[in-house]
Amino acid sequence: MARLPLEDNFTDVIAKAQRGLKITDEQLATRAEVTPEELAAVKSGMLLDPVIRRVARHLKLSSSALEDLAHKRHYPVAPVFARGFTMFNTPHEDMTVNNYLVWDARSRSAAVFDTGANVDALIGMIEAESLDVRHIFITHTHEDHIAALPTLAAACPRAEVWAGEREPVDHPGAKAFTENAHFHVGELAIKTLFTWGHSPGMTTFFITGLSWPIAIIGDSLFSCSMGGSATAYADQLRNNHEKIFTLPRNTVLAPGHGPLTTLAFEKQHNPFFAR
Repeated sequence: MARLPLEDNFTDVIAKAQRGLKITDEQLATRAEVTPEELAAVKSGMLLDPVIRRVARHLKLSSSALEDLAHKRHYPVAPVFARGFTMFNTPHEDMTVNNYLVWDARSRSAAVFDTGANVDALIGMIEAESLDVRHIFITHTHEDHIAALPTLAAACPRAEVWAGEREPVDHPGAKAFTENAHFHVGELAIKTLFTWGHSPGMTTFFITGLSWPIAIIGDSLFSCSMGGSATAYADQLRNNHEKIFTLPRNTVLAPGHGPLTTLAFEKQHNPFFAR
């Protein structure tokens, strides 16, 4: 797969924080002690570092991480999984969306997380690896993440479809889980964590038993950003802090958009969480 661009640039991060905090341009310019013209220039993508850093501080963002993002100084590098984990990236309207396949190498039992917009390559992998898909897990029910659910469910008739009780999926026979539910796929263990905010029932799935612990996080978090929320921004920040950023430091993060990343990288380079 070609190197995926980051889901958000620094202007997206500013916009998400400003919208979440409900701060107008006039208020932000006054608090950051910059002119309206300087703020407008930065929001249009101009690299005015002193302004970027002032704006960051008043949006409760890491000024150094936001400046680094503006200059594209860092890109996440996730470890390679020798087996048992594959990422798929498919186009949906004007974006691309990720979904994931994990499996136990010994039993060939497997689980899929979200569907993206097209599952042809995913189904091909399932057939090539002779996998028995027993679960289809949904991080949240935004259209780009469940667009191909009917096709995938038809191709995997033994698989149960699961989504969180805060955001059940509209699919025949689908089941709902509570927070801290536990599932097993062969020797792999999966735990559900509710990281809602971007959507009412956003779920993170924490998986152990592969080469590294991995968290499939939907739109809770992107590398160097996170999913936006105009109505539950504080809840989203808190849930991410308490439930993702407390996972083991070597956890690989598998977001709904953009490249794989690691918890260690995000702790250092994500403007919403770096300190």
